[in-house]
Amino acid sequence: MTPDRRTFLTSAGLAALAVGTSAVTSGCTPSGGASGGGAPAPGTSATLSVPVDSIPVGGGKILDNAAFVVTQPTAGEFKAFNKTCTHQGCPVSSIEGPNIVCRCHGANFSIVDGSVTKGPATKPLRPATAVLEGAEVKISAS
Repeated sequence: MTPDRRTFLTSAGLAALAVGTSAVTSGCTPSGGASGGGAPAPGTSATLSVPVDSIPVGGGKILDNAAFVVTQPTAGEFKAFNKTCTHQGCPVSSIEGPNIVCRCHGANFSIVDGSVTKGPATKPLRPATAVLEGAEVKISAS
């Protein structure tokens, strides 16, 4: 039995809608899902070192191969946060002045405490531990 034209077109339309919806919504989270990737598994700890001179005063640095952003709001004061935006799980993309910026939907977070300075995010970035040891800042998940 072969399907009639109406059944065929309805099925093809639903299939196209499913593919299109999947393509549109997949841009809202990074390829690793909303977990942010790169974060240590619960119950484990990972510490990494960042040279102090690579973290500008009044700004910060997004670590490429780790789950963190580290900031230096004032000279000698270091803060670290998980770099996963709390809105849709995208990694934050830049630091502009006193703000950590997520380009996916425009959320901004303070370099001082990770609090939201501009929505659509409503929750702060998750803090991490930053400890100054000599010429390096040691960063680990809190």
